[in-house]
Amino acid sequence: MGVSVEDEKVTTRIDLLRECGAMIKFLSCEPLIGPLSNLNLMGVDWVIVGGESGHQPRKMNLEWVEDIQQQCKKARVAFFFKQWGGRQKKKNGRLLNGKEYNEMPPYSK
Repeated sequence: MGVSVEDEKVTTRIDLLRECGAMIKFLSCEPLIGPLSNLNLMGVDWVIVGGESGHQPRKMNLEWVEDIQQQCKKARVAFFFKQWGGRQKKKNGRLLNGKEYNEMPPYSK
């Protein structure tokens, strides 16, 4: 089970996620439209980050993505970088600092 967390205004959704009985819990930080500086990742198994795509996508900052990645690393939470987004999302790709991040949560606890 997962919840969308696109900016700090909606981080209370993470508390609701923790209350569910799902074996694997994840955050979908896409489209990431603002920083998520102090995520409480307790009880979260996986974080997926991606930029917005379409005709008028909002820009996603590298610093926001790197900060989430470091928070995941510190909390030992799987980190998956989906895409940069933009009008030409395939052209923009999914490399973060020259590397793909495809981490997945364990399937059993």
